[in-house]
Amino acid sequence: MATEALTTLGKRGTFEFTEKKSVFIGYAAPVSSEAEALAFVAEIKAKHSDARHNVSAYVVGGACHASDDGEPQGTGGVPVLDVIRKSGIDNAAVVVTRYFGGILLGAGGLVRAYSKAAAGAVVEAGTVTYKLFSECEFACPYPDYDRLLYELGRYTTIIDDTEFLSEVKVRFAILASEEAAFSARISEMTGGKCRVLCTGQRFDAKK
Repeated sequence: MATEALTTLGKRGTFEFTEKKSVFIGYAAPVSSEAEALAFVAEIKAKHSDARHNVSAYVVGGACHASDDGEPQGTGGVPVLDVIRKSGIDNAAVVVTRYFGGILLGAGGLVRAYSKAAAGAVVEAGTVTYKLFSECEFACPYPDYDRLLYELGRYTTIIDDTEFLSEVKVRFAILASEEAAFSARISEMTGGKCRVLCTGQRFDAKK
C-alpha cells in the first residue's frame, strides 16, 4: 500500500558560507524521479564546472544515492544524504559545491562543512507535505447532480473536470482515506444506480 503522505522540498534553496577559505555552496531541489535528480546534479556541476568538488545526494521514492565527487570516501555524499534523511523528506536532491581555499579541513571538518551547506539549503527550500488522493469519476442523471455535488463537497476533494452530456460526468480526486466512505455514500444515495470509479492515485498539497 502506498504511503498516504509525502513530504518534500517546497522549492529550490541555496545556502553559501566560507570555512577556512573554502567556499561551500549548497543547492537543494524537489525532484519527482531519479532522472530528474540526476539532471539537477548535472545542472549544478555544469554551473560550477571550475569547482574542485560537486558533492551530491538524492532520495527518490525511498531509493537513494550519494557521491563524494573526489572527496575522501564518506566525507561528502554520505553526510549530505544523512541531512536529507534526517529532514524527513523524500523526492529531494542536494548538491554541495566546494571551491577549495588551500587549507585542508580533515575528515571531520569536511563532514561538518558539507552537512552545514546541505542543511542550510534544505532549510532555505522549505518543505511541503502532499497527501495521497484517489483519482475518481462518476456519472449521474441531471436531477441527481446538485445533491451529489453537495455531498462531494463534504469530503476532501478536488474537482478536475465536469462534462455535461447525456449525463453529468464528474472527474475528481478525493483523499485516499475517504474514498471508500464516499463511494458507499453515493451508492446509498442513488440506490446503487451511481457508482464511483477510481482510476488511479496521485499526491496533492490540498489540506
